[in-house]
Amino acid sequence: MNNHYEVVFIARPDAGDIVTKGIIQKVRETVEGLNGQVIKVEEWGKRRMAYPIRKYPDGYYVFVEISANPQTSKEVERILRLNEDVIRYQTIRKIETKTVKKTKKKKKISQAKETNQ
Repeated sequence: MNNHYEVVFIARPDAGDIVTKGIIQKVRETVEGLNGQVIKVEEWGKRRMAYPIRKYPDGYYVFVEISANPQTSKEVERILRLNEDVIRYQTIRKIETKTVKKTKKKKKISQAKETNQ
């Protein structure tokens, strides 16, 4: 069963573009190697953090949306934890909500109200 996950990680600001692209590629290879799918990758760029982490006031933010099983998300977290250039990461599972359909009775009531007005 595949779930949708959002992974956001912060790389060191002095790591460089090549290192950041390498981290993204490693995440992509890990997900696809474990039968998952990378839906979207957004590079948010260098931003100032609310408080310094490991004495870095800035960080390079990257957002990755994946569709995978829980073991794959754990493996992605392990890859990010072991990488020295990643300052912080967070993975959340998106909960899909279903839209509620109106029943016929509610539709008739709403239509009756509209005609009376």
